[in-house]
Amino acid sequence: MAGVFYCVAELWHNRCTKESEDLEIPMQEPFAQTNLQLYTQLRHAGYATEQLAPVRAGYDLAMRLLSASFRGSGKPLLSHLVGTASILASIDQSPVIVTAGLLHAAYALGDFGDGRFGVTDAKRERVRAAVGPEIEHLVERYTAFDWNKNTIPSIRQRVDSLNQLERDVLVIRLANELEDHLDYGVLYCGNGEKRREYIRSPLNQSVDMARSLKLTALADALERAFSETLREEIPVSLRNPHDYTYVQPPASHSPRVSVAARQFLDDRPRLARAVHPFVSLVTSR
Repeated sequence: MAGVFYCVAELWHNRCTKESEDLEIPMQEPFAQTNLQLYTQLRHAGYATEQLAPVRAGYDLAMRLLSASFRGSGKPLLSHLVGTASILASIDQSPVIVTAGLLHAAYALGDFGDGRFGVTDAKRERVRAAVGPEIEHLVERYTAFDWNKNTIPSIRQRVDSLNQLERDVLVIRLANELEDHLDYGVLYCGNGEKRREYIRSPLNQSVDMARSLKLTALADALERAFSETLREEIPVSLRNPHDYTYVQPPASHSPRVSVAARQFLDDRPRLARAVHPFVSLVTSR
C-alpha cells in the first residue's frame, strides 16, 4: 500500500512540475527594493567593507528624511531610492554614484525639519557629515540638474560633450527613470495617461542617452520598461489620486508651530509680505 501511495505522489509531483514549466511566468527585474536586498547585492558584487559604510549611512539618512514620503503610485519613496541605487550598482557604477543615487531626492523632497524643500548650507553640512563631501556634491548637482520636457532634447544633443560630473548626474537621472517605470509604476499615478504621453516624447530620448554613455544594459532596460508601460492597461480603481511624490505622516504627527506657519505663508506670498516682521519672529524660534 505504501508503494501505491508513493507512485501516486510521484505522478502528481511530475504533473504539477510539468504544469508549472508550461506557465509563462513574467520575469521580474532583479533590483533591490529594501536596504537588506541592496546590502546583499553589494556584498555579492565584491564591495569592500569601507565602501559599504557610506551606503549604510546614506540609507540611515534617507530613512530619517523621507520615511513618510510616497511616490505618486503609492510606492514608498525609500523603496524607489533603494531601487535606483540597485540599478546603478547593477551597471557597475562606483560606490560614490550608488550612494548618491540612494540620496538623490534628499534636497528636493527630504524633510530636514524646517518645513522647506531645496538646498541650504545647513542641509548640505548634514549630508556631508553623513556620507562625505564627494557624495553630497553629486546629490547637490543632481538637485540642480534641469530635467524636463523642454530641456531633455537639448541634453540629448550635448551628451557627448558633458564633463564627468555631468555624466555621473545624468546616469543617476536615467537610473531614476528606469526605477520609476518598472512594474508600470507611473501608470498607477493619478496622471498615469499624462506620464504615458511623456514617455512618447521626450522621455524616450533617455534610451539614446544611455547608449551614448555606452551603458547598453541600461539603455535596453529603459527601452523595455518604456515599451511595456506604453502597452499596459491599469484598472482605474488601482490608480492613486496623487500625481507625484506626497507625504503621508502618521495621524499623531504634526509639524512644530513655526514650521506649520512657514509652510502656510509660503503658499500665500502676499500674506507673508504683509506680516513679514511677525513671521520672522515666529519662524526664528
